Amino acid sequence: MPEDVFALPVVRRLDAHITLRRVGALPVVVVTHPRVRAALTLQGAQLLSWQPTGEEPVLWLSEAAEFAEGRAVRGGVPICWPWFGPAGRPNHGFARVLPWTLLDAHEDDDAVRLTLVLRASEESRAYWPHEFEVFARFTLGRECRIELEARGDFESTAALHTYLRVGELDEARVTGVHGPYVDKVPDPPVESNPAPEPDGIAFHERVDRVYTRPGDVSLVRDVAGKRVVEVRHDGHSDVVVWNPGADLARTMADIPDDGHREFVCVETARVSRPLVSDPAAPTRLSSTLRVVPDA
Repeated sequence: MPEDVFALPVVRRLDAHITLRRVGALPVVVVTHPRVRAALTLQGAQLLSWQPTGEEPVLWLSEAAEFAEGRAVRGGVPICWPWFGPAGRPNHGFARVLPWTLLDAHEDDDAVRLTLVLRASEESRAYWPHEFEVFARFTLGRECRIELEARGDFESTAALHTYLRVGELDEARVTGVHGPYVDKVPDPPVESNPAPEPDGIAFHERVDRVYTRPGDVSLVRDVAGKRVVEVRHDGHSDVVVWNPGADLARTMADIPDDGHREFVCVETARVSRPLVSDPAAPTRLSSTLRVVPDA
């Protein structure tokens, strides 16, 4: 996303501090509220940027990201649904590459609230045979809350694939995540249940882990960036921790040289225990981010 996205021409004003603009081929909702700046694509209902007033940007977005129809954008918070990983085509599901409809955009003194929906269509049925409605709700203020709600009669897996900006990867640590995990770096993946890492998860090489008995709160300690970001998970069965490492990142056209050193992913997920939606009981998965004092 260009650094001047907040200066791009306004296509339409949605509320006092909410506008619709365009980045490349994609319409983008831009928030310039006294409490927060943020941006979100209608394709994929993908949060690209969240920056509480007085803070540095919290999310990482690749300088090499493409803003093209039908192409996933690298960074921010992609919504992986109705499957996680290579369980179907495309990888991580179709929700992140199809256009969503903006149902509501309003604000108050503290936050901006956006609601988007994706419904079954001819395009979605080419990937998946089910009828569905999926809602993505965003509360953007000093905190950032993202809620995914799936309605229909089906099973699905999902992740809120959050890219968190760090000042220097070698000095970043993730704490509050421990216990058994599936290590996806080896092929085939292996299950592991190591002793807790007292200093947290470090990123000296590629990390790709699905923690299957995680807690409700993860902390990303960004020593170089001099801050801590709290990720609160709700409705989850798993927390995914990921960084591609140098070798894999070199094969990814939408990550610039050494770009992998600028982020870690901590993802609220339902992978080991799928979401089971039925007409009387929609399923929900949510993640809340906030910058907290470093204790």
